Amino acid sequence: MKKSIGLVGHCGPDAFMLRSAVKYAIPDADVVFISDTTSLQDAIEKGVSVLLVNRLLDGYFSDTRGVELIRQLHESHPTIKTVLISNYPEAQSEAIRAGAVEGFGKSEIGTPKMRQCLEKVLKEQTP
Repeated sequence: MKKSIGLVGHCGPDAFMLRSAVKYAIPDADVVFISDTTSLQDAIEKGVSVLLVNRLLDGYFSDTRGVELIRQLHESHPTIKTVLISNYPEAQSEAIRAGAVEGFGKSEIGTPKMRQCLEKVLKEQTP
């Protein structure tokens, strides 16, 4: 089954940089841009493999806090895989408590840590 990776709440330049890095790390993945709640719900309904959530959401969401979105997602869709994209260790810890898997920061995009994170979360994905 082809993997689908949703980029949630990233500004245009960051989204394209992240998309390029994800495609390099996971060449056969479909990468979708998610900038509002409608496209987020659509991606979930289509069975997105993992959501890479920005710490501060850009786009049209009811809240701009990525960790809060992760918390809400795990309350409504407990099996969904989420990863917070943030350089701040305290934000990463809060995201993990909210239900995310260990993520990485924007400064680590394109690094082995990013690739290992994606491979791990995709491997752990429930069929």
